[in-house]
Amino acid sequence: MSLSSSQILFLSTLVLGTTLSISSTSWFGAWIGLELNLLSFIPIISSKNNQYSSEAALKYFLIQALGSSIIIMSASLMLIKSVPANVLLCIALLLKAGAAPFHFWFPSVMEGLQWPQAIILMTIQKIAPLSLMSYLDTAPIYPVLLSAIILSAMIGAVGGINQTLLRKIMAYSSINHMAWMLAAMTISETSWLLYFLFYCLVASSVALLFNFQEAFHISHLFNHTNFSPEVKLLTFMALLSLGGLPPFTGFIPKWFIIQELVSTNLFFTLAILLMSALLTLFYYLRISITALMVSAPKVKWSTKKASPSLITSPILFINFLGLLTPSLFVMIM
Repeated sequence: MSLSSSQILFLSTLVLGTTLSISSTSWFGAWIGLELNLLSFIPIISSKNNQYSSEAALKYFLIQALGSSIIIMSASLMLIKSVPANVLLCIALLLKAGAAPFHFWFPSVMEGLQWPQAIILMTIQKIAPLSLMSYLDTAPIYPVLLSAIILSAMIGAVGGINQTLLRKIMAYSSINHMAWMLAAMTISETSWLLYFLFYCLVASSVALLFNFQEAFHISHLFNHTNFSPEVKLLTFMALLSLGGLPPFTGFIPKWFIIQELVSTNLFFTLAILLMSALLTLFYYLRISITALMVSAPKVKWSTKKASPSLITSPILFINFLGLLTPSLFVMIM
Protein backbone atom coordinates (compact mmCIF):
# COMPACT_ATOMS: atom_id res chain seq x y z
CA MET A 1 0.00 0.00 0.00
CA SER A 2 1.51 3.33 -1.11
CA LEU A 3 1.29 6.21 1.34
CA SER A 4 0.70 9.81 0.33
CA SER A 5 2.69 12.65 1.87
CA SER A 6 -0.29 13.71 4.02
CA GLN A 7 -0.71 10.17 5.37
CA ILE A 8 3.00 10.01 6.25
CA LEU A 9 2.66 13.37 8.05
CA PHE A 10 -0.38 12.25 10.07
CA LEU A 11 1.24 8.90 10.91
CA SER A 12 4.30 10.77 12.19
CA THR A 13 2.20 13.09 14.38
CA LEU A 14 0.17 10.09 15.60
CA VAL A 15 3.32 8.34 16.80
CA LEU A 16 4.59 11.65 18.22
CA GLY A 17 1.35 12.10 20.19
CA THR A 18 1.62 8.58 21.62
CA THR A 19 5.28 9.13 22.56
CA LEU A 20 4.49 12.49 24.18
CA SER A 21 1.62 10.97 26.16
CA ILE A 22 3.54 8.05 27.64
CA SER A 23 6.72 10.07 28.36
CA SER A 24 5.07 13.14 29.88
CA THR A 25 5.75 14.06 33.51
CA SER A 26 2.33 15.67 34.03
CA TRP A 27 -1.28 14.78 33.24
CA PHE A 28 -1.57 17.96 31.19
CA GLY A 29 1.24 16.79 28.91
CA ALA A 30 -0.34 13.33 28.70
CA TRP A 31 -3.66 14.94 27.72
CA ILE A 32 -1.95 16.99 24.98
CA GLY A 33 -0.37 13.81 23.62
CA LEU A 34 -3.76 12.04 23.58
CA GLU A 35 -5.35 14.97 21.72
CA LEU A 36 -2.53 15.09 19.15
CA ASN A 37 -2.95 11.35 18.67
CA LEU A 38 -6.72 11.73 18.20
CA LEU A 39 -6.49 14.60 15.71
CA SER A 40 -3.87 12.68 13.70
CA PHE A 41 -5.94 9.48 13.49
CA ILE A 42 -9.12 11.15 12.18
CA PRO A 43 -7.60 12.05 8.75
CA ILE A 44 -6.04 8.57 8.53
CA ILE A 45 -9.49 7.00 8.99
CA SER A 46 -11.11 9.19 6.33
CA SER A 47 -10.92 7.60 2.89
CA LYS A 48 -12.65 8.35 -0.41
CA ASN A 49 -12.72 4.64 -1.25
CA ASN A 50 -14.73 3.71 1.86
CA GLN A 51 -18.27 5.02 2.22
CA TYR A 52 -18.40 4.17 5.95
CA SER A 53 -15.17 5.98 6.90
CA SER A 54 -16.90 9.31 7.72
CA GLU A 55 -19.30 7.59 10.11
CA ALA A 56 -16.42 5.72 11.77
CA ALA A 57 -14.37 8.92 12.07
CA LEU A 58 -17.30 10.81 13.67
CA LYS A 59 -17.99 8.02 16.18
CA TYR A 60 -14.32 7.77 17.07
CA PHE A 61 -13.98 11.54 17.50
CA LEU A 62 -17.04 11.87 19.76
CA ILE A 63 -16.04 8.98 22.03
CA GLN A 64 -12.42 10.09 22.33
CA ALA A 65 -13.53 13.68 23.00
CA LEU A 66 -15.77 12.37 25.80
CA GLY A 67 -12.82 10.47 27.26
CA SER A 68 -10.61 13.58 27.08
CA SER A 69 -13.24 15.70 28.85
CA ILE A 70 -13.45 13.13 31.68
CA ILE A 71 -9.63 13.22 31.97
CA ILE A 72 -9.74 17.03 32.34
CA MET A 73 -12.46 16.75 35.01
CA SER A 74 -10.55 14.08 36.95
CA ALA A 75 -7.34 16.16 36.74
CA SER A 76 -9.18 19.11 38.30
CA LEU A 77 -10.47 16.82 41.08
CA MET A 78 -6.88 15.72 41.75
CA LEU A 79 -6.02 19.31 42.65
CA ILE A 80 -8.50 19.22 45.54
CA LYS A 81 -7.35 15.71 46.60
CA SER A 82 -10.70 14.16 45.79
CA VAL A 83 -11.02 10.37 46.14
CA PRO A 84 -12.98 9.69 42.89
CA ALA A 85 -10.27 11.36 40.76
CA ASN A 86 -8.30 8.14 40.16
CA VAL A 87 -11.50 6.18 39.52
CA LEU A 88 -12.71 8.74 36.96
CA LEU A 89 -9.30 8.79 35.30
CA CYS A 90 -9.31 4.99 35.07
CA ILE A 91 -12.82 5.03 33.55
CA ALA A 92 -11.74 7.62 30.95
CA LEU A 93 -8.70 5.56 29.96
CA LEU A 94 -10.80 2.37 29.75
CA LEU A 95 -13.18 4.26 27.45
CA LYS A 96 -10.32 5.40 25.24
CA ALA A 97 -8.82 1.89 25.10
CA GLY A 98 -12.16 0.28 24.20
CA ALA A 99 -12.38 -2.05 27.22
CA ALA A 100 -15.75 -3.30 28.52
CA PRO A 101 -18.13 -1.97 29.79
CA PHE A 102 -17.11 1.03 27.64
CA HIS A 103 -16.59 -1.08 24.52
CA PHE A 104 -19.79 -0.12 22.64
CA TRP A 105 -18.01 2.16 20.16
CA PHE A 106 -15.14 -0.17 19.29
CA PRO A 107 -16.85 -2.80 17.04
CA SER A 108 -18.90 -0.16 15.17
CA VAL A 109 -15.79 1.95 14.47
CA MET A 110 -13.83 -1.13 13.37
CA GLU A 111 -16.65 -2.01 10.96
CA GLY A 112 -16.08 1.21 9.01
CA LEU A 113 -12.29 0.89 8.63
CA GLN A 114 -10.00 -0.67 6.07
CA TRP A 115 -7.60 -3.30 7.40
CA PRO A 116 -4.49 -1.02 7.65
CA GLN A 117 -6.44 1.54 9.73
CA ALA A 118 -7.92 -1.30 11.79
CA ILE A 119 -4.40 -2.51 12.63
CA ILE A 120 -3.51 0.98 13.92
CA LEU A 121 -6.70 1.10 16.02
CA MET A 122 -6.03 -2.34 17.52
CA THR A 123 -2.36 -1.70 18.30
CA ILE A 124 -0.89 1.82 18.32
CA GLN A 125 -4.05 3.54 19.59
CA LYS A 126 -4.06 1.36 22.72
CA ILE A 127 -0.48 2.19 23.75
CA ALA A 128 -1.15 5.59 25.37
CA PRO A 129 -4.33 4.73 27.38
CA LEU A 130 -2.89 1.45 28.69
CA SER A 131 0.47 3.04 29.57
CA LEU A 132 -1.24 5.88 31.45
CA MET A 133 -3.43 3.34 33.26
CA SER A 134 -0.36 1.42 34.37
CA TYR A 135 1.00 4.63 35.98
CA LEU A 136 -2.01 4.82 38.33
CA ASP A 137 -1.99 3.39 41.84
CA THR A 138 -3.86 0.08 41.50
CA ALA A 139 -5.16 -0.03 45.10
CA PRO A 140 -7.97 2.59 44.79
CA ILE A 141 -8.99 1.52 41.27
CA TYR A 142 -8.73 -2.27 41.74
CA PRO A 143 -12.55 -2.82 41.90
CA VAL A 144 -12.92 -0.90 38.61
CA LEU A 145 -10.09 -2.89 37.00
CA LEU A 146 -11.51 -6.21 38.21
CA SER A 147 -14.95 -5.34 36.82
CA ALA A 148 -13.36 -4.33 33.50
CA ILE A 149 -11.36 -7.59 33.36
CA ILE A 150 -14.40 -9.82 33.95
CA LEU A 151 -16.70 -7.87 31.60
CA SER A 152 -14.09 -7.59 28.84
CA ALA A 153 -13.41 -11.33 28.99
CA MET A 154 -17.09 -12.25 28.87
CA ILE A 155 -18.24 -9.67 26.31
CA GLY A 156 -15.23 -10.24 24.05
CA ALA A 157 -15.89 -13.99 24.07
CA VAL A 158 -19.69 -14.03 23.76
CA GLY A 159 -19.96 -11.02 21.44
CA GLY A 160 -17.88 -12.57 18.67
CA ILE A 161 -19.74 -15.89 18.45
CA ASN A 162 -22.66 -14.70 16.29
CA GLN A 163 -20.63 -12.26 14.18
CA THR A 164 -20.00 -12.83 10.48
CA LEU A 165 -18.05 -9.63 9.74
CA LEU A 166 -14.32 -10.26 10.15
CA ARG A 167 -13.60 -6.74 11.41
CA LYS A 168 -16.20 -7.11 14.17
CA ILE A 169 -14.76 -10.50 15.08
CA MET A 170 -11.32 -8.91 15.38
CA ALA A 171 -12.85 -6.10 17.49
CA TYR A 172 -14.42 -8.52 19.99
CA SER A 173 -11.18 -10.50 19.98
CA SER A 174 -9.35 -7.29 20.89
CA ILE A 175 -11.79 -6.67 23.76
CA ASN A 176 -11.12 -10.18 25.06
CA HIS A 177 -7.36 -9.68 24.85
CA MET A 178 -7.82 -6.39 26.70
CA ALA A 179 -9.01 -8.43 29.71
CA TRP A 180 -5.73 -10.38 29.70
CA MET A 181 -3.73 -7.14 29.44
CA LEU A 182 -5.61 -5.53 32.34
CA ALA A 183 -5.10 -8.68 34.43
CA ALA A 184 -1.38 -8.55 33.61
CA MET A 185 -1.34 -4.86 34.54
CA THR A 186 -2.47 -5.66 38.09
CA ILE A 187 0.54 -7.97 38.44
CA SER A 188 3.49 -6.09 36.92
CA GLU A 189 4.39 -3.65 34.16
CA THR A 190 6.63 -6.20 32.42
CA SER A 191 3.79 -8.71 32.15
CA TRP A 192 1.34 -6.45 30.32
CA LEU A 193 4.04 -5.00 28.07
CA LEU A 194 5.07 -8.51 27.03
CA TYR A 195 1.45 -9.52 26.39
CA PHE A 196 0.76 -6.32 24.44
CA LEU A 197 3.84 -6.79 22.25
CA PHE A 198 2.84 -10.35 21.32
CA TYR A 199 -0.77 -9.32 20.77
CA CYS A 200 0.31 -6.56 18.37
CA LEU A 201 2.45 -8.97 16.33
CA VAL A 202 -0.14 -11.74 16.08
CA ALA A 203 -3.21 -9.52 15.54
CA SER A 204 -1.36 -7.54 12.86
CA SER A 205 -0.39 -10.77 11.08
CA VAL A 206 -4.04 -11.92 11.00
CA ALA A 207 -5.27 -8.53 9.75
CA LEU A 208 -2.57 -8.44 7.05
CA LEU A 209 -3.64 -11.87 5.82
CA PHE A 210 -7.28 -10.73 5.65
CA ASN A 211 -6.15 -7.59 3.81
CA PHE A 212 -4.11 -9.67 1.35
CA GLN A 213 -7.15 -11.86 0.63
CA GLU A 214 -9.42 -8.77 0.49
CA ALA A 215 -11.73 -10.48 2.99
CA PHE A 216 -14.20 -8.51 5.11
CA HIS A 217 -16.88 -11.17 5.65
CA ILE A 218 -16.69 -14.86 6.53
CA SER A 219 -18.23 -15.71 3.15
CA HIS A 220 -15.30 -13.99 1.42
CA LEU A 221 -12.96 -16.60 2.91
CA PHE A 222 -15.30 -19.38 1.75
CA ASN A 223 -15.91 -18.08 -1.76
CA HIS A 224 -12.49 -16.72 -2.71
CA THR A 225 -11.02 -19.86 -4.26
CA ASN A 226 -8.30 -18.03 -6.19
CA PHE A 227 -5.84 -18.13 -3.30
CA SER A 228 -3.25 -20.81 -2.78
CA PRO A 229 -3.68 -23.44 -0.05
CA GLU A 230 -0.53 -22.06 1.61
CA VAL A 231 -2.24 -18.70 2.30
CA LYS A 232 -5.32 -20.44 3.71
CA LEU A 233 -3.20 -22.69 5.93
CA LEU A 234 -1.21 -19.65 7.10
CA THR A 235 -4.49 -17.88 7.98
CA PHE A 236 -5.57 -20.97 9.92
CA MET A 237 -2.34 -21.00 11.95
CA ALA A 238 -2.43 -17.23 12.56
CA LEU A 239 -5.98 -17.46 13.95
CA LEU A 240 -5.00 -20.31 16.26
CA SER A 241 -2.02 -18.26 17.42
CA LEU A 242 -4.32 -15.29 18.13
CA GLY A 243 -6.51 -17.65 20.15
CA GLY A 244 -3.53 -18.65 22.28
CA LEU A 245 -3.36 -22.33 21.35
CA PRO A 246 0.00 -24.02 22.01
CA PRO A 247 2.55 -24.34 20.48
CA PHE A 248 1.92 -21.10 18.57
CA THR A 249 3.34 -17.71 19.56
CA GLY A 250 0.08 -16.42 21.05
CA PHE A 251 0.29 -19.03 23.82
CA ILE A 252 3.55 -17.64 25.26
CA PRO A 253 2.15 -14.46 26.91
CA LYS A 254 -0.95 -16.33 28.13
CA TRP A 255 1.32 -18.96 29.67
CA PHE A 256 3.20 -16.29 31.63
CA ILE A 257 -0.01 -14.55 32.76
CA ILE A 258 -1.49 -17.90 33.90
CA GLN A 259 1.65 -18.59 35.98
CA GLU A 260 1.57 -15.10 37.52
CA LEU A 261 -2.13 -15.29 38.36
CA VAL A 262 -1.65 -18.68 40.01
CA SER A 263 1.31 -17.40 42.05
CA THR A 264 -0.77 -14.43 43.28
CA ASN A 265 -3.81 -16.66 44.07
CA LEU A 266 -6.14 -14.87 41.65
CA PHE A 267 -7.94 -18.10 40.72
CA PHE A 268 -11.36 -16.55 40.07
CA THR A 269 -9.95 -14.07 37.55
CA LEU A 270 -7.93 -16.85 35.93
CA ALA A 271 -11.00 -19.09 35.60
CA ILE A 272 -12.96 -16.31 33.86
CA LEU A 273 -10.07 -15.62 31.47
CA LEU A 274 -9.58 -19.29 30.58
CA MET A 275 -13.29 -19.88 29.93
CA SER A 276 -13.43 -16.82 27.70
CA ALA A 277 -10.31 -18.00 25.83
CA LEU A 278 -12.10 -21.26 25.00
CA LEU A 279 -15.05 -19.34 23.54
CA THR A 280 -12.78 -17.17 21.42
CA LEU A 281 -11.04 -20.29 20.12
CA PHE A 282 -14.45 -21.56 19.04
CA TYR A 283 -15.13 -18.69 16.66
CA TYR A 284 -11.55 -18.68 15.36
CA LEU A 285 -11.90 -22.37 14.54
CA ARG A 286 -15.29 -21.77 12.92
CA ILE A 287 -13.67 -19.32 10.50
CA SER A 288 -10.51 -21.26 9.74
CA ILE A 289 -11.75 -24.85 9.52
CA THR A 290 -14.72 -23.97 7.33
CA ALA A 291 -12.51 -21.88 5.04
CA LEU A 292 -10.08 -24.78 4.71
CA MET A 293 -12.67 -27.50 4.18
CA VAL A 294 -15.17 -25.69 1.97
CA SER A 295 -13.09 -23.66 -0.43
CA ALA A 296 -10.20 -25.65 -1.83
CA PRO A 297 -8.97 -24.01 -5.06
CA LYS A 298 -10.20 -25.92 -8.11
CA VAL A 299 -8.93 -23.79 -10.99
CA LYS A 300 -5.16 -23.94 -10.80
CA TRP A 301 -4.43 -21.19 -13.34
CA SER A 302 -6.47 -18.67 -11.32
CA THR A 303 -4.57 -19.33 -8.10
CA LYS A 304 -3.07 -16.15 -6.72
CA LYS A 305 0.43 -16.71 -5.42
CA ALA A 306 1.62 -14.86 -2.35
CA SER A 307 5.04 -13.30 -2.36
CA PRO A 308 7.12 -15.49 -0.03
CA SER A 309 9.34 -12.62 1.08
CA LEU A 310 6.59 -10.09 1.81
CA ILE A 311 3.65 -12.16 3.08
CA THR A 312 4.34 -15.79 3.88
CA SER A 313 7.76 -15.87 5.53
CA PRO A 314 7.44 -13.02 8.12
CA ILE A 315 3.94 -14.06 9.24
CA LEU A 316 4.98 -17.72 9.45
CA PHE A 317 7.97 -16.69 11.59
CA ILE A 318 5.82 -14.51 13.88
CA ASN A 319 3.27 -17.24 14.57
CA PHE A 320 5.86 -19.99 15.07
CA LEU A 321 8.26 -17.85 17.11
CA GLY A 322 7.12 -19.54 20.33
CA LEU A 323 7.67 -23.00 18.90
CA LEU A 324 11.13 -22.13 17.54
CA THR A 325 12.61 -20.32 20.54
CA PRO A 326 10.71 -21.14 23.75
CA SER A 327 13.82 -21.10 25.94
CA LEU A 328 14.57 -17.47 25.03
CA PHE A 329 11.37 -16.22 26.68
CA VAL A 330 11.85 -18.45 29.71
CA MET A 331 15.25 -16.83 30.26
CA ILE A 332 13.73 -13.33 29.87
CA MET A 333 11.11 -13.98 32.54
